Amino acid sequence: MAEHTVKSFDNEISQLRGLIAEMGGLAEVAIRDAISALTRHDEDKAREVVANDARLDALEAEVDRLAVRIIALRAPMADDLRDVIAALKISGVIERIGDYAKNIAKRVGQMEGRAKIEPLTLVPAMSEIAEGMVRDVLNAYGARDATLAVEVIRRDEKLDHFYNSIFRNLVAHMMENPATISSAAQLLFVARNLERIGDHATNVAEMVYYAATGEYCTERDTSASDEGAIQ
Repeated sequence: MAEHTVKSFDNEISQLRGLIAEMGGLAEVAIRDAISALTRHDEDKAREVVANDARLDALEAEVDRLAVRIIALRAPMADDLRDVIAALKISGVIERIGDYAKNIAKRVGQMEGRAKIEPLTLVPAMSEIAEGMVRDVLNAYGARDATLAVEVIRRDEKLDHFYNSIFRNLVAHMMENPATISSAAQLLFVARNLERIGDHATNVAEMVYYAATGEYCTERDTSASDEGAIQ
């Protein structure tokens, strides 16, 4: 990005990007810790994930304040305006990703007989894909890398296939083991939240692509509705 005549403008843009990077890092950790708590049935770690979500909320509010300040005082145009608007939107999406991780952590205390649920072994691999999408899309944002953004968008299909596989496995497991239906249903909610994390990472990737190129990405149908997390 070219330097501006007013040095403080560059500092504000850098600060905005730094806040987004911090949010992204916290979201990655939240996903990883939530899945770790789930697979180990670590309720203390799960409670820590839930408590740490407040930091993401605070950072989102800070991004909002800074973005509004930049728009009001600097009247950015062209690339600069796209950058600020993208940061404003991305912060909201990352905060939502944190909510999904928090929702997963809340399921830990509700899982019973988890050792008998074989599909649980598929969840960490699905989580790695979702976490990698979040990490890479934030790298794409920091580098204004439209190519990496497109790669993240394409990866969402793999995550969808993972979710469908876990769904089929869980349905079959519940039919064969009715006593585990409650815990299996909780695990299904976990897989759904991971799938939604991938959808949100894809949303960010589309914003990154637009901020970098000034054009809308056509790699997927952007008209798909944005469903809420399963609480």
